[in-house]
Amino acid sequence: MRMINWTIILTAMLRTLSVQADYRTEELKIRALAELTNAPVVRNEKEQIVSIGAGELKTIYFDALMYAGKPTRVYAWIGIPEGASSSHKVPGIVLIHGGGGTAFKEWVEKWNAHGYAAVSIAVEGQIDEREIGKPGDNRRNRWKKHPWSGPARTGIYGDSDKPIEEQWMYHAVADAILANSLLRSLPQVDSTKVGLMGISWGGIIASTVIGIDDRFAFAIPTYGCGNLSQAANHYGRALGNNDLYKQVWDPVLRLKKVKTPTLWLSWPGDQHFPLDKQASCYRTVSGPYMVCLIPGMRHGHQAGWKPPDSYAFADSVVKEGKPWAKQISSRTKGRQFTVIFESSRPLDEALLISTADTGITGKRKWIESPAKLERMAEQWVVTATQPEGTTACFMNVKSGDLTLTSDYTEIE
Repeated sequence: MRMINWTIILTAMLRTLSVQADYRTEELKIRALAELTNAPVVRNEKEQIVSIGAGELKTIYFDALMYAGKPTRVYAWIGIPEGASSSHKVPGIVLIHGGGGTAFKEWVEKWNAHGYAAVSIAVEGQIDEREIGKPGDNRRNRWKKHPWSGPARTGIYGDSDKPIEEQWMYHAVADAILANSLLRSLPQVDSTKVGLMGISWGGIIASTVIGIDDRFAFAIPTYGCGNLSQAANHYGRALGNNDLYKQVWDPVLRLKKVKTPTLWLSWPGDQHFPLDKQASCYRTVSGPYMVCLIPGMRHGHQAGWKPPDSYAFADSVVKEGKPWAKQISSRTKGRQFTVIFESSRPLDEALLISTADTGITGKRKWIESPAKLERMAEQWVVTATQPEGTTACFMNVKSGDLTLTSDYTEIE
């Protein structure tokens, strides 16, 4: 009879318990970031403390967390629409770039034009000026760093072996929360109507932040999402064995408690963030959500902020208290696919978007088929016949230039 080596088993159990205890510690430190509710000190490049007035659009630095024993600051563009005042407050939004991005002036201007105070933050210690190097220098054309930078992103959670306070995501989340506290403190801003939008990696940050800071009025994760350790692409390869991500950093871990209205904006061809992983996130949130998948949208900063859908979603939440539409139900019977929506806007036309392929959703061929759109009292019923061999699909319904999308559905 084979003898059981209890020493090995007990050692393994103790090691597991120790790791779990460490993760609980990390989780507590991340939750504590929600306490960053005091407005950070705002400075200019000369380190002078400055104020922010209505009708202004300017660069600022605001104080952030300590890193490697030194204080850090966040570079940002901030703008307040003309006419905003303590007696005529405007909504606001925090904007977070993705990989290769920075604090974008143009993004702030777009939200200002829609009546929002906006702050676009740079989360890797950079400004918005290019560093021109010599030909062949791999640093050529990168954004210049400022003297008060914190950690920069290292691949896909590549700094997971470092203490949590030294990890880039920890500081990026803190920066977003501090930017929220800054906007909410301004006398021209309605503190109950400050939202959050992130593009690509900024979408991952936004998906993470809303599970920590519950003060946001709305959120728009664009492309980026959670549950990426199970993605069959470079994210899955990088994160499949990363227990810190799976037990601490994955946004989906905290989305169940999120009541913030969210818009999940992307496109069928995105190869970075698969539609099924995005769907696992919006199906987890407790609050109301909308989905918007725009064929041909592409992946990028300008592609992410160009569609009118993010602005319309924000307007509906801050003005009406809820998203302008929602899915009520969906059903597949045979090849008949039926989705019921509720909408405060008239709906114009509908299409079934489907694929017969498998694998990463961004690499599949997606085809459009006609769908029938009918209004029944306060609801809209959309029906279509799935092409033979359909493996996944969703409905797209138009309201003028806006796109309303049903939940991504896989066909068994």
